[in-house]
Amino acid sequence: MSLTITTLAERPELTGAFWELRDNWPRYITEDRVSWFHYGAILTTFPEYVLVATDADGQLVARALSVPFKLDLEGRRELPSGGWDQALLWAFSDHRASREPDVVSAIEISVDNRHLGRGLSREVLASMRDNARARGFAELVAPLRPTGKHLEPDAPMSEYAWRTREDGLPHDPWIRTHVRAGAVIDSVASTSMVVTGSLADWRTWTGLPFDTSGPVVVPSGLNPAQCYVEADYAVYVEPNVWVRHALTG
Repeated sequence: MSLTITTLAERPELTGAFWELRDNWPRYITEDRVSWFHYGAILTTFPEYVLVATDADGQLVARALSVPFKLDLEGRRELPSGGWDQALLWAFSDHRASREPDVVSAIEISVDNRHLGRGLSREVLASMRDNARARGFAELVAPLRPTGKHLEPDAPMSEYAWRTREDGLPHDPWIRTHVRAGAVIDSVASTSMVVTGSLADWRTWTGLPFDTSGPVVVPSGLNPAQCYVEADYAVYVEPNVWVRHALTG
């Protein structure tokens, strides 16, 4: 498929189509409160870090979001265990404080469900790297949501992230895509996303009964959620995997 990939800043008319892309995010992930507060604001605050990919007919087939923040700062300097959520919090905090960013973090790369399996994510990732490099950054980082981890929700991410195939490449397809593009695995973001809600909320989000205290395997979950019947709530804490892309040399 022939793609045209630009920033949303260059093609603001695609903002409406951006929200209509059919993605694979599980319903409950959209209830992450940091996401609720900041996700949509990426488009207006950092449009030059948002990529839109269209096909030959001008239809949006993939999107990508990234944000800049300052990592070389007292109290930071290491990629945070808070992962996806923390990257957003740092980016918007730095923007308000007018701090000069020194790194770009990927937030999402999504391909429309109708176009999966065509290698589009690799092309968009390459464009995200190019976009960060063109803006003067030496590094792109990403808190990855490994695409195969939901098949093993009880496996520790600390083991899964570094698992390799016989050829030495990562076992997980999405981590493997990044490593092939030049990334190295840095660390596990153990609390990358946190979703809490009443048991009624979780029943709506997943279709599961949530009637027994303890771990509950949720659809596409990288970890089980934890259900507390007497307290009438459940919490899902998602681990991601930080990778680093050097953009120089």
